[in-house]
Amino acid sequence: MCGIAGALDRDGSREFSVPRLLAMTHAIAHRGPDDEQYHAEPGVILGARRLSIVDLAGGRQPICNEDGSIWVAFNGELFEYPELRQELLAKGHTLTTHCDTEAWVHLYEDLGEGMFAKARGQFAVSLWDRKNNTLILGRDRVGICPLYYAERDGWLLWGSEIKAILSSGMIPIKPDVAGIDHLFSFFCAGTTRTFFEGVKSLAPGHYLKVKDGKLSVHQYWDLDFPDAGDERRLDDPTPLVDEFEHLMRQSVERRLRGDVEVVSYISGGLDSTVVLGLASREKGKPVKSFTIGFDNAGPDERVHSTESAKLLGSPLTTVTLSSPEIAAMYPELVLAAEGPVMDTSCAALMKLAQTVHSQGYKVALTGEGADEALAGYVWFKTQALRERIGKYIGNGLPLLTRKFLLAAVGGGSAHRAPLLGIGGVRTAQQDMYELIGQARPILFSAEMWDRLADHNPYDDLSITAGDKMKRWAPMNQSLYVGYKVMLAGLLMISKGDRISMHSSVETRYPFLDDDVIKFCSEIAPDYKLHGRTEKWILRQVAARTLPKQIANRPKTMFRSRFSKTFLDPVHPRWVDQLLSPESLRKTGYFDPEMVKSERMKQQAMPRITARRFVMDIALTNVVSTQLWHHLFFGGLCDLPQWTPPVLDEYIPSSNGQTDGKLAGIG
Repeated sequence: MCGIAGALDRDGSREFSVPRLLAMTHAIAHRGPDDEQYHAEPGVILGARRLSIVDLAGGRQPICNEDGSIWVAFNGELFEYPELRQELLAKGHTLTTHCDTEAWVHLYEDLGEGMFAKARGQFAVSLWDRKNNTLILGRDRVGICPLYYAERDGWLLWGSEIKAILSSGMIPIKPDVAGIDHLFSFFCAGTTRTFFEGVKSLAPGHYLKVKDGKLSVHQYWDLDFPDAGDERRLDDPTPLVDEFEHLMRQSVERRLRGDVEVVSYISGGLDSTVVLGLASREKGKPVKSFTIGFDNAGPDERVHSTESAKLLGSPLTTVTLSSPEIAAMYPELVLAAEGPVMDTSCAALMKLAQTVHSQGYKVALTGEGADEALAGYVWFKTQALRERIGKYIGNGLPLLTRKFLLAAVGGGSAHRAPLLGIGGVRTAQQDMYELIGQARPILFSAEMWDRLADHNPYDDLSITAGDKMKRWAPMNQSLYVGYKVMLAGLLMISKGDRISMHSSVETRYPFLDDDVIKFCSEIAPDYKLHGRTEKWILRQVAARTLPKQIANRPKTMFRSRFSKTFLDPVHPRWVDQLLSPESLRKTGYFDPEMVKSERMKQQAMPRITARRFVMDIALTNVVSTQLWHHLFFGGLCDLPQWTPPVLDEYIPSSNGQTDGKLAGIG
């Protein structure tokens, strides 16, 4: 992994200030502490910060082709690079390094924009073609690596993180209230919208092209499923289990590649334990593992993770966190994520990455993505139950479900979620989205509603499957939405890249391998959720590779306490400052009286109810949103505010490398 940033003059060939570019790359120095370089020519500049993992000595970038007409700066990994390198050499290309970055320029020479069909892995890439006056920015299929862009005064700016763009000093730093609306609707800002006005996220599976100053965005990949009834199914599913086991072994082997040691995260659950087991088998020795324990801060899986590591012979490091420690980490978490974070367990994952880094490692495997592929979340079971009941009472069930949820929470019509709100179908997630969304009419201020005007968050979702989505099995419709919204918008940001790379650690995801995703999309739904058994086919693979007590473990959601993290009697002083009437009126997002009232109710409510559950998450969102506002806009509490690097304190050398220092990082 690395960090990239750059700028293109869409109107001509103005030169971009090198110190300005270096301010952008310095803002994301944590993504690449090992090296910093840039390539500049009239009208365009590419910058890169490097975390050296492959070809440690020779993989510096930006890198060019033989005649210097095509330049690339790249963040991520092409896991099939050894095979790809041999293909390129056989075609007569000259490769001067053993780093996968170099593959991009030659793929582009051979395939042009079709290069993305051959680019398999996790990546964000910027490519400049001088001869054809063309810039291409591309992102991997499911959005593991982030890539943001913004436009100002004829300039297109981009970066691996929003902080890079803001550090240019060219983009006004303003909040996007529609992004906040997404947080209270889908737990995240979605796939293309951010929390900053004018800053966009390039959608997964897409590339942006600027040809002769004309900008266009293209989709090169989308997740697909067979029509309902056409999925792969066998009377004896053993060959399918065999195939899945092979694909998982292959995926893990690819993600063990590199010139540094790879470690693994492990929880008490099935997904990460399967990954650790397969990795240890592939390496021929136990792979070192890291886990999290909660000290009265949430469900504690230390017993299971310790048992799993012991059975697999893996040396285990355990990081333990309490609720006060999670709260204390939240400012750093929100700064790293560049937006409000509703899932407090993300702070624990950030601490885990810090520990991995402190022990000298750069790469960690994780089990993320299995629930998205194989229906691991509780709402898939709820959907299956709803379908069975619906056979008896007809099409009225979704409306009855909605009325029940609204009555339970006390919400109203202000949520404005359509009955068939996502791609023209009702997915498993929508019950949860509507339930959580009922906090909006309770907590949002009148000013917030005025600023939102007629915004409907459902209209922003990047659902690109079209009418064919309606032909898929209901479970697959929901899995598609999970990949598009929560995986890309929440898990790959607040639990993935942004949190790990904040500590210069690259996380790799075997369950998000292209071949694994394709296989899981093709098999019948009951190989995913079989009765009440989630991830059925994965459990069959686990039974072959892990002890029985691990393979049969029920799923537990990795989570820590939500609002109680901030509202317990012992909490940071800045929480009260952020929730004060003065601070709430300054931001204008929330009604001060309603926040005060719901905070008191939440602390006093003795039993779990639908309303308490909704407000538990919603108040976490309020604290996190206020905290994000202060960190980037200031004025709400005693915590320091993030400030971009100072432009005029960096003196670049003449060879595209950098000397000197930048001051002013908050």
